[in-house]
Amino acid sequence: MTLKYTCSILINLPINQVVDLWNNENHFKEWQDGFIAIEHLSGTPHTPGAKSRIRLKGPKGEMELIETIQSIDLPHQKTALYEHKHMTNTQVTKFKRLSANQTEYTTEVEYLQFNGVLIKIFARLFPNKFKAQSQKWMDQFKSFAEG
Repeated sequence: MTLKYTCSILINLPINQVVDLWNNENHFKEWQDGFIAIEHLSGTPHTPGAKSRIRLKGPKGEMELIETIQSIDLPHQKTALYEHKHMTNTQVTKFKRLSANQTEYTTEVEYLQFNGVLIKIFARLFPNKFKAQSQKWMDQFKSFAEG
């Protein structure tokens, strides 16, 4: 079973400012509720092949993801693979300059694998919960960036 969705939001700031704020790990806690820490594991940070451990506080305790950057061409796009014991997904994040002071921020997510009966059932019954979480973080980022 795969699950795909796209979320998008308009941010009233220049593209370079949006990307600088979005890519700065010191700001993650400002717009990703539950964010605890990110730790670089291997490779050069912010380059293809770089791996990081991301720790988040989830509804049932702490979650750990391994991020592997697949491609990066900021300020336009970043593609990464995220691996968790219950799921694997890719995320393509795109930024598009709409005007001098407006940027479109889009994320395309594809869950490639779900591991375990409960998460498979949850994903099948509540696929919009995954999209809602992505959109929530995008909305929080917009509030943080424009605030």
